[in-house]
Amino acid sequence: MRVVIAEDNALLREGLVLLLTSAGHEVVAVAATGPEILPALLEHRPDAAVLDVRMPPAFRDEGLRAALAARAEIPGLPVLVLSQYVEESYAAELLTGGASGLGYLLKDRVGRVDEFLDALERVAAGGTALDPEVVTELLTRRKDSPSTPSPRANARSWP
Repeated sequence: MRVVIAEDNALLREGLVLLLTSAGHEVVAVAATGPEILPALLEHRPDAAVLDVRMPPAFRDEGLRAALAARAEIPGLPVLVLSQYVEESYAAELLTGGASGLGYLLKDRVGRVDEFLDALERVAAGGTALDPEVVTELLTRRKDSPSTPSPRANARSWP
């Protein structure tokens, strides 16, 4: 599987590269800042992308915005968001655009390498991988705001 990684933390970024290559995947590009993500995805058109949410320069939601833009340009691009945070509005928008080939995992809750690799392979195959905390946040947001679009019901929880 050909993968693009977008992660600003150098240790985590390089760790992901080593992890994925040792599992037999090809990392075709890495991005350390938000503005690098979309060009890398458009140039390499990977089988999957692993994206952090908050990236330089603003450390807000650059990764999710890049994922939305990339899926508009490359429909169905499999994206696994790997973050410390649940960015509710963009996560809901990402899921509303179609839940197939999407994942959203929280870094602190990924306990085993094989679970991460399974989630990535599931997303690349068109499935979903959602951390239960992400699902809870999205459903709570929807309950509190009825006008918010709901995530697709067929999303598979993590792990």
